[in-house]
Amino acid sequence: MWKNEYNRWKEFKEMDEQLSSQLKEIEDDEQSLEDAFYKNLEFGTGGMRGKLGPGTNRMNIYTIRRAAEGLATYVNDQGLSNRGVAIAYDSRYMSKEFAVETARVLGYHGIPSYVFTSLRPTPELSFAVRHLKTAAGVVVTASHNPPEYNGFKAYNEDGGQLPPLQAESMIGFVNKVENELNVDAADQKQLEDDGLLNWIDEKIDAAYLEQLKSVTIQPDIKKDISLVFTPLHGTARDLVQKGLEQSGFSSVGIVEEQAQPDPEFSTVASPNPEEHQAFAMAIEQGKAVGADLLLATDPDADRMGAAVPDKNGEYQVLTGNQTGALMLDYILEHSPDVPDNGLLIKTIVTSEFGRVIADAHNIGTLDTLTGFKFIGEKIKEYEQSGEYEFMFGYEESYGYLVKPFARDKDAVQAAILIAEVGAYYKNQGKTLLDALEELYQKHGYFLEDLQSVKLEGKSGADKIKTIMEDFRDAGITEAGGKKVVAVEDYSTMTRYYVEGGATEEIELPTSNVLKFILEDDCWFCLRPSGTEPKIKFYYGAKSGSRKDSEKILEALKATVNDRLHALI
Repeated sequence: MWKNEYNRWKEFKEMDEQLSSQLKEIEDDEQSLEDAFYKNLEFGTGGMRGKLGPGTNRMNIYTIRRAAEGLATYVNDQGLSNRGVAIAYDSRYMSKEFAVETARVLGYHGIPSYVFTSLRPTPELSFAVRHLKTAAGVVVTASHNPPEYNGFKAYNEDGGQLPPLQAESMIGFVNKVENELNVDAADQKQLEDDGLLNWIDEKIDAAYLEQLKSVTIQPDIKKDISLVFTPLHGTARDLVQKGLEQSGFSSVGIVEEQAQPDPEFSTVASPNPEEHQAFAMAIEQGKAVGADLLLATDPDADRMGAAVPDKNGEYQVLTGNQTGALMLDYILEHSPDVPDNGLLIKTIVTSEFGRVIADAHNIGTLDTLTGFKFIGEKIKEYEQSGEYEFMFGYEESYGYLVKPFARDKDAVQAAILIAEVGAYYKNQGKTLLDALEELYQKHGYFLEDLQSVKLEGKSGADKIKTIMEDFRDAGITEAGGKKVVAVEDYSTMTRYYVEGGATEEIELPTSNVLKFILEDDCWFCLRPSGTEPKIKFYYGAKSGSRKDSEKILEALKATVNDRLHALI
C-alpha cells in the first residue's frame, strides 16, 4: 500500500530538510501522495527518469542513492571496482547534487569516481568512460524532458548504455535495495582526501576534441557557410563551438539568450530540437544574418536538429530521418575508402530511406530495437569480430553517431558533420533542401511522422497497457488503404505473415513494441516509452511523389487515431 510507504518517509527522522518541507506541502493531497509513493521509480534498461520531489516514485537524493547502491553492487560483482566510475551531469535542478550523491555511495563501497567539475554533454561521458577505462559511467540528465524532471543513465565499460543482459543484472541489484532511506553514503571531503572522488575536466575535453577531428571527411573544402547555433540552455556550447572552429568554420553565431545553462529552459516550451518551436530564436537570428544553416542541440547534447532556408527565405526544420539520410549519403559518397563490409546501423522505427541509400553504395544495413544502446552494442560486437565495419548509426529521434570513439548518440559529432555537408552543397550552389530533393528523386519519397500520446500516473500506465493489448489482439488487416503484409511483435520476437499465416523468429531482444508492415514499403509502429509516461506511434510512407506520400501518411494516421480515440 502506498500509504505505508508514505508513512515510512514521514516518520524518517533524518529526512532531508527540503524533501521534508515538500512532503508537508502535499500531505493533504491524496492523489499527489499516491502518485509519489504507489511504486518505486522504475530503474529500467535506460536507467531511471522521473519528476523531482519526495517519494519512492520521484527523483531525489534517496532514490539516487538506491540506484547508486545497485551500481556499486554491479561494479563489484563484475570485479572491476578498482577501475572506478565516470560521472557527468547536465544543467537541470539537482544534477550536480545527484552526481555527488552517486559518488558518495560508490565511495562508501571503496569504488573511486571521476566527476566533471561542471556540466558536460552525455557523449563526452561515453568518451570519458572509454578514455579513462573506467568500469562504468553515469550521466545525471533527463534529456529534453520538462524542467521538473531529472534522471540517471548508466553506462558500461565500453561507454555504451547498458544492453539488456547487463541492464537486467543491474536492475536486479537496484531492486534488492529494500530501503532507499538507509543507503550509506560516505563524506565528500573524506572521499576527496582519500582519492575516491576525483574531479576531472579540461584533459577529457582536449582528448575528445582531438578525436572529433576524425569526423571531418573533406578537410580541404571551402567552409564559407554561415551558421547559427543554439545549445537550448544545455551542455553543448563549448564543445560545439570549439569543434566547429577547429574544423575551419569561422562564421558561427550563437543564440546568446539560450547559450547559458538554465534549468527552467525559460525561452522554450520544450528544449527539444525535435519540436520546431525550439528553433524560434535561432530562426529570428538566422534571418537577421542570412544564415545558411541553423543547428540546435538538446540539454544533454545527444540530439541535434538542423534547419535550412527554403527558396522563400523561410527556415525548414529537417526531420531526424532527413538529416540522417543527408549525412549517410555524404559519408558514403565522399569517404576515401568505403569498405566492402561497411555497415549502417539504424533502429526499427527509423526510415527505410537509409537502407535504400546504403544499398545504392553496396553496404549493409542492420536494424536494432529503439535505443542507441543497441547500436553501441553492435559496434562493439563487430569491432571484436571484424565481420562488419561501422559507417554510421542513427535513429529518427535526432540521434546520430559518426565515429565510434563515443558509444552513444553524439550531437557534437553530428553538428560538425552536417555543417560540412552544408558547406559542400553550398559550394555547388545548393542548399541541404536541394540535396534532399535530389535524394528523393533518386530513391523515392520516404516520409515519416511521429505522434506521442502522454498518459501520466497509474491510470495512464493502465491505458497504455490497454492500447497495446488491443492493437496486439485486434487482427488488423488494413491501414490507410494499405494491406497489412506482416505484423512484428517484439514482445514474442515473432513476425507473422497475414497471407498464409506463416511465422518466423525476429533475432532481436524482447521489447513491448508492435510494428505493422504494409504493402508498398509503408508501415506503422507502436512503442510505449521506457523513460516517459507516453506511448509513441511511428508512421512511414513511400511513393514516387511527395504528394502521394503525404496522402498515404495522413491516411495511416487517421486509421490509427480512430482506433486510439475509441480506446481512450
